[in-house]
Amino acid sequence: MVDQWKKSILKLKEENLLMIFTRNPELGKCKTRLATTVGDQTALDIYKFLLQHTVSITKSLKLSKQVHYSVKVRENDFWNPEIYNKKQQLGNDLGKRMEYAFTEGFAEGYKKIIIIGSDMYDLGLKDLEYAFMELETHDYVIGPAEDGGYYLLGMKSLHSQVFRNKVWGTETVLRDTLKDLKNENIKILEERNDVDIYDDIKDIDAFQKFLNQ
Repeated sequence: MVDQWKKSILKLKEENLLMIFTRNPELGKCKTRLATTVGDQTALDIYKFLLQHTVSITKSLKLSKQVHYSVKVRENDFWNPEIYNKKQQLGNDLGKRMEYAFTEGFAEGYKKIIIIGSDMYDLGLKDLEYAFMELETHDYVIGPAEDGGYYLLGMKSLHSQVFRNKVWGTETVLRDTLKDLKNENIKILEERNDVDIYDDIKDIDAFQKFLNQ
């Protein structure tokens, strides 16, 4: 029974990949829209808090995990290298970076790949497990964000068009992505709120310690 369990875990790690896209947490260079209201230091503190949250909801997932850094791979940070394979994002816009990451993931032999960001407080372990479960019976899964983007995208095969001809960071991203997937077997997850501006966090208890300093 134990050997069978180990084989099942190994298969999940060989077939399922979670990719986490993250910005390097540097003063004045992360959560810049939020910083216009709360200041650079508070925005940085909040982003580090969101990174820690992302670690907490992903570290125990029984699958392969990668963290993709925006600027430079860091050795001594929140991401334990024994749990997360560290990589550098490549490409001159978000779409090209995501397309490269998915292309590389499928080339490495993974059968189901999901990408998320690292600024989702409104996301939990069960949500990620559910998204991978839905990839068993759907070719694509997508998690709509309240701002018109998406917080999660999953694939069983590369669909390059979803990464092209998008105005990243705007309210048209989800709509245009769904147009690309209109003839595909897709599962749309529950809408969630990512953290970009002050209004996203002002009424959430967990952030009051940062806002009331």
